[in-house]
Amino acid sequence: MTDYVGLTWDHPRGRNALAAAAGDLGDGDTLRWEVQSLEGFESAPIDELARRYDLLVLDHPHLGDALATDSIRPLDDLFDARQIDEWADAAVGPSIASYTLDGRLWALPLDAATQVSVRRRELVADVPDTWDDALELAERGLVATSLAGPHAFLSLCSIAVSLGDDPGRGAVLFDRAVALRALDLLTRFSTNAPAGTDSLNPIGLLDRMRDRGDIGYIPLVYGYVNYASPVVVFDRVPAANGRIGSTIGGTGIAVTRRSEPSPALLAHLRHLLGDQAQRGFIPAHDGQPGLRTAWTDAAVDAAAHGFYSRTLSTIEASWVRPRLAGYIPFQSAASALVRDAVAGRRTADDVLDEIGERFAALTATCLQEENA
Repeated sequence: MTDYVGLTWDHPRGRNALAAAAGDLGDGDTLRWEVQSLEGFESAPIDELARRYDLLVLDHPHLGDALATDSIRPLDDLFDARQIDEWADAAVGPSIASYTLDGRLWALPLDAATQVSVRRRELVADVPDTWDDALELAERGLVATSLAGPHAFLSLCSIAVSLGDDPGRGAVLFDRAVALRALDLLTRFSTNAPAGTDSLNPIGLLDRMRDRGDIGYIPLVYGYVNYASPVVVFDRVPAANGRIGSTIGGTGIAVTRRSEPSPALLAHLRHLLGDQAQRGFIPAHDGQPGLRTAWTDAAVDAAAHGFYSRTLSTIEASWVRPRLAGYIPFQSAASALVRDAVAGRRTADDVLDEIGERFAALTATCLQEENA
């Protein structure tokens, strides 16, 4: 008999379904979930958490540190190849690919999310198709941008992807000309934003859009199905020459090295990733499923006011961040630098120089450790 403990993030989307499904797993095993803030989820040291919990809900950029510290178990040691292949085929967008590294799967894509756009229907009737369309709204003071925490850097990356870049896939993080254009767009979007929105995380921005109604449109923000309504409408992001740019997020469940998962616990995890739970139990308990069958289910979509059908093309085209040891603190530092540029405290070239130098140092360190 084992009492397992998991850690998830403190929002209805992150906790309600997991808590409702937990409890007695059978064979005398139990599972309970504790929570941490969104900021903790985005930045807490993974090795420290892995020493305290059996299951961790994490984002794919944590994998670099998790593998470097040998904190989590490869799931192909726990589930057979046929099961993993089924999940890979069923997952929406690159959600399962984002948790696959060195040819092995390290987390189960319970929840799928990416940056999408959102608007208040009475203020912005039609979704902007291009960045130029979105800029027209910004000039009218209707646009807020997601800049708090890591999100300034992630928004910059998403715009750069739409402009044709593939950040971090080589020794150089950005194509400089593309990054300058992307940073200029992000700055222009932020110039006339409603006061105080620059300090809000995605949950705070969506709360404000829903409750105060002074934000008409956010071009890039992580989608939360819980906020979808006839008034608050999630949709695709603006494109450049037809190309969509969005940085995938979502969450996966990892099994830590401290855990000795029983057949009952593994059966519970299979249930959470099963088609029935993903199309029924998870949405009914405020969750955001990770399987394409749920995203394309007409009843699930109707209950979510079109959230899934309107954002499916964006998540299918989304970009996967680098998964390097040390990436999480790099991302935090890079985001602070982007905020400096957006606020006019530093020049765009200076900021991009420093971000590029930090990324080059990060990749060099990882290469040295691999060769050691």
